[in-house]
Amino acid sequence: MTSFGFRVTARDGRARAGLIETPRGTVRTPAFMPVGTAATVKAMRPESVRETGADILLGNTYHLMLRPGAERIARLGGLHGFMNWDGPILTDSGGFQVMSLAGLRRLDEQGVRFRSHIDGSAQLLTPERSMEIQRLLGSDIVMAFDECTPYPAEAAVAASSMRLSMRWAERSRAAFGDRPGHALFGIQQGSTYPDLRAESAEKLTAIGFDGYAVGGLAVGEGQEAMFGVLDYAPGMLPEDRPRYLMGVGKPDDIVGAVVRGIDMMDCVLPTRSGRTGQAFTRHGALNLRNARHAEDPRPLDAACGCPACRGHSRAYLHHLVRSGEILGAMLLTWHNLHYYQDLMAGLRAAIAAGGLAAFVAAFEAARAEGDIAPQ
Repeated sequence: MTSFGFRVTARDGRARAGLIETPRGTVRTPAFMPVGTAATVKAMRPESVRETGADILLGNTYHLMLRPGAERIARLGGLHGFMNWDGPILTDSGGFQVMSLAGLRRLDEQGVRFRSHIDGSAQLLTPERSMEIQRLLGSDIVMAFDECTPYPAEAAVAASSMRLSMRWAERSRAAFGDRPGHALFGIQQGSTYPDLRAESAEKLTAIGFDGYAVGGLAVGEGQEAMFGVLDYAPGMLPEDRPRYLMGVGKPDDIVGAVVRGIDMMDCVLPTRSGRTGQAFTRHGALNLRNARHAEDPRPLDAACGCPACRGHSRAYLHHLVRSGEILGAMLLTWHNLHYYQDLMAGLRAAIAAGGLAAFVAAFEAARAEGDIAPQ
């Protein structure tokens, strides 16, 4: 069996291009992972997701443990077979979703107690149970169980939360055990405090993980604060391991993160936006609900090769969205995922050629130019 591995193939400033090797295939980095929350990338077939250029998907421990259940998925051949995706899958630990339950959860040293949003049943999620669920799912990359520190957080609160996550990281490492071909990633916490980020990175490195995530961002702090953390946090993590920024983001967030040394990202934004009538293009986001698109014969983006752009006009997509037709959500989701993967391919090529600064300048210029109305 091919072991898990990572190598950097090119650098441009702090940005890195590389390859993550797994038994189920190679992930080209920087990589964007489409989110398949409930064992599906919404409005997409697995083959269609692959056609956008995606190498790896993200699955959700919290949602899958509640429905249909990790044990059931295991009996049916694991998450890959269940959803018919033969490439690598990363699963999150459930920590972020549990944080979002706010007053519906109770946290202590053991783990988190909460009630299912589906049937109200009492649940306990611990580092050990999170590792068990992700093993049953058959995840190629497993995330350590952590508490996602909310924002804003006072330094004392952020420190207590981070240190709890580090104790849970140790338990996650022990429970994960020795699983050839599978990887376990630790998650750096510490909110926006450099000293706490440094302490977290030191503890995680001492435990030893196959990759490291920068957690606790994209939780309401805004881009300026996020980039402020990314100016130093990735450099605290081991150079020879992948660096994963969780839950990010908009196209300009992604470009800024890659420039600052991030290798992997995920976000629900391209799929969620596709279902709500928003399309991402080189010139910025378009709201297909707007009346100005009603008679526009142009594609969403003339440079895009996705089915929405190859075969349909903005006017038609506007009609689908305004009519509530399912095809509108499907085509816009496909377009958005295609755009995101094109962006990642462009970033990888620019890093390899030593032309990242020019790529970023062109990216920003196109967005500043904006969408040009038809003549």
